[in-house]
Amino acid sequence: MTLAHFDHVTRRYGDLVAVDDVTLHIDEGAIVGLLGPNGAGKTTLLSLLQGLRRPTSGTVTLFGGDPGDARRRQSLGTTPQETALPETLRVGEVIDYVGGHFGDRIPTADLAAEFGLTEMLRRQCGSLSGGQKRRLAVALAFVGRPRLVLLDEPTTGLDVDARRTLWAAIRRQHDSGATVVVTSHYLEEIEALAERVVVLGRGRVLADDTVARVLARVGVSQVRLRTDDPVRLGALPGLVHHDRVGEIEVLTVEDADAFVRELVHTGTDFRDLTVRGATLEEAFLALTDAGLAGATLASVREEAAS
Repeated sequence: MTLAHFDHVTRRYGDLVAVDDVTLHIDEGAIVGLLGPNGAGKTTLLSLLQGLRRPTSGTVTLFGGDPGDARRRQSLGTTPQETALPETLRVGEVIDYVGGHFGDRIPTADLAAEFGLTEMLRRQCGSLSGGQKRRLAVALAFVGRPRLVLLDEPTTGLDVDARRTLWAAIRRQHDSGATVVVTSHYLEEIEALAERVVVLGRGRVLADDTVARVLARVGVSQVRLRTDDPVRLGALPGLVHHDRVGEIEVLTVEDADAFVRELVHTGTDFRDLTVRGATLEEAFLALTDAGLAGATLASVREEAAS
């Protein structure tokens, strides 16, 4: 069952096109990851789905109706990028207040235990650390047992252990029936949580598939090596992205075999060569690169038309 749908949606802010002719559906039971650089349109898409913005053209539906209808949003939970919590209220009081807006809600003690907030229930929100406030904000998105939850950068400011703890809680909520859409700058977060990934660039959908299929579609590899002449690497064919980590050149390439053959042919001095398949991060960089993104988008459209 489709819970939310974007049908040829465009959203402009003056001359800026934040979302450009996006068609996208969110089906019940999935965890969907939205990936894209800053300005790609991720937060705008979520704001359209929450009824906070209206499309310039196209149609957005939530549970079969207008997201601007408050009745449609009764089954929607959200955590925005920034959440303002009342500093003088205790954590338990905030959960009670938000939960009181829903007929069928998760009891405060149960929600606190799920998200590791039990020891904080009597603390004022103003005394919490940034990471603790973030955990509370994510927990509040689930208090009303929503059918669909939108999490915009849910683990910003959390350390690695806290992120993994929150991921486990989100997975348990998903197993209990919540459909989740999550945006993140942590690509390992999307890889750990999402069953489906939508890559956005300049307001357009560049890829929409499972993580494995996105990796296969891009078909990039990572080559690592050391060289005293890194400038020459930029002229080699099939180079998508070039980073340097310490003394190691990290190269994302379209065809590793062809790249290495050409590297040897040029006579470039190198050592400590390693080659492996792409991670989601490398595929993401490849998809959002201006040249390859255009080619990938064209192939996606061809596939959709076929």
